[in-house]
Amino acid sequence: MKILKYAFWILYRIWFYVLVALPILIMFPFLVISILKEEWYPYFFKMAQFWAAFILMGMGFRWTVKRAQTPEPDKSYMFVANHTSMADIMLMLVSVKNPFVFVGKAELAKIPLFGFFYKRTCILVDRSSEKSRKAVFLRAQKRLKQGMSICIFPEGGVPHEDVVLDDFKDGAFRLAINHQIPVVPMTFADNKKRFSYVFFSGGPGKMRVTVHKFLSTEGLTSKDAKVLNEQARTIILTQLLASHKIKKATLGTE
Repeated sequence: MKILKYAFWILYRIWFYVLVALPILIMFPFLVISILKEEWYPYFFKMAQFWAAFILMGMGFRWTVKRAQTPEPDKSYMFVANHTSMADIMLMLVSVKNPFVFVGKAELAKIPLFGFFYKRTCILVDRSSEKSRKAVFLRAQKRLKQGMSICIFPEGGVPHEDVVLDDFKDGAFRLAINHQIPVVPMTFADNKKRFSYVFFSGGPGKMRVTVHKFLSTEGLTSKDAKVLNEQARTIILTQLLASHKIKKATLGTE
């Protein structure tokens, strides 16, 4: 029985990468055209949403989105969520209608095919470089001025399997305060179980998304970033614990 499980997990991982590549190959000419000009990004975003839905459905994932508040169509937001899975990017794309730009790890740009578009449409950050972290703010400011929203996974990486929710970095919250845009906390309840970074794990099933009430940044200053950080983290952590009926959890790396 164990052999069958391991065989399934190996094939399941291979199938994921097939699903990632297939729509990119099919839509390649249209994707290339959509990234020629920054103002054409919303068209790229629509195709990215189709790509994400194709992958999630192909993997046998059924997602539901519960909204405490709905983003307005022509307004910018800072979307933040917990990060536990390679499917987080796809789930974020199908859960949010407002065109947004990811701030993500520079290493992902090395992935064949996917990386070609990733580095041309996302804001890349090398977390080991202070210069790179500062450049993120400049690029994000430009995108916000163009009417885009921003998405950041504020844990700054994927936490250890035993950690329910790691500490949040302040960058997303400082940026939201600087531009006086609302922070939208989102909880992905099942992604770790469905498709974590542990190779021999995962399988088809439900993916629950909760879009929480927005956190206003009106009147806040950079000194309030830590408080805003803790507010968002507490909201997401509380939902994670409730979703899995966990009474006591291993938290961050404080």
